[in-house]
Amino acid sequence: MATTCWMLFALTLSASLIPGAHLLSETEALIAFKKSLNDPLNVLKTWDASQPNPCSWEHITCNDQNKVNGVFLTKSQLSGQLVPELGSLSALHQMILDQNEISGPIPAELGNLSLLRGLVLSYNGLTGSIPPSLGNLNYLITFQLDHNQLSGKIPSEIALIKSLQIAAFNDNNDLCWDFQPTPIFKGDYPLCQKMQ
Repeated sequence: MATTCWMLFALTLSASLIPGAHLLSETEALIAFKKSLNDPLNVLKTWDASQPNPCSWEHITCNDQNKVNGVFLTKSQLSGQLVPELGSLSALHQMILDQNEISGPIPAELGNLSLLRGLVLSYNGLTGSIPPSLGNLNYLITFQLDHNQLSGKIPSEIALIKSLQIAAFNDNNDLCWDFQPTPIFKGDYPLCQKMQ
């Protein structure tokens, strides 16, 4: 019995020492995002780590439990990158970051945002492929990645999101459909070539 208790204690201790094993707070996730951005208009001035409740920050909305459920930064002249830490905002319903100069890849961790209804990243400079993990967003209604520089496959996992009403992928670099698109999917791309 004592050996079992000791082993459980050792496992718990070692798990707490593994990098990334600890869950980020919403404040930590949003501050990590802020640090990755250039903010010439100072729109993120209220995003302050010394204010532990981001519900008081501008461009953030929260639900009745004081959990972040919206990030709204349209036309804010932000440049920089999305960060994996954003995937830890477990109550997020809306991530609206269109018409900025955000570049780089879309983090696969955004697929962890299981309550997300709206993901709007249009008119930025995002590059790379669309992560298949975004197909995990089962409640997504609006999905806009148009007017970026994305390439590769539009993953078939996205076609399985039954709630989608708007899915805009038009005006990207070199995308192809990994499934037969229905009319809600916007973008004049060919079907991907299947490997023989």
